[in-house]
Amino acid sequence: MPAATARAGRLSALAASPDAACRFPKTQIEPTMTPLSPQARATLLAELPGWTTVQDRDAIFKRFTFHDFNAAFGFMTRVAIQADKADHHPEWFNVYNRVDITLSTHDANGLTQRDIDLAHFIERAAAALVVPG
Repeated sequence: MPAATARAGRLSALAASPDAACRFPKTQIEPTMTPLSPQARATLLAELPGWTTVQDRDAIFKRFTFHDFNAAFGFMTRVAIQADKADHHPEWFNVYNRVDITLSTHDANGLTQRDIDLAHFIERAAAALVVPG
């Protein structure tokens, strides 16, 4: 039996199986997040020193500077693991010891509580690694 035919047969059997859904993790769909109100935004951003709003966009931004590339990459790895668990991923840019992060919830077309929560985690992850000044 040719490989393509065998593969098609396995896929057909899997699709026809009544317990096929149990073989793959189900995607959990969250209710759509709504952008933060101006009042909530002001209150919550006050708790995040150094985070600024992005011009012409409903997002927040912060630049982190670390001792070296290894520290910056370690920080990014910590954030990536948490972001993946939360299914909420930052926009970021890294050059040597610098990491620029922008947060916005694309599904909501703006800043939501998910961004604030991730920013708080990012602050904790960076606290031990950021070079002062």
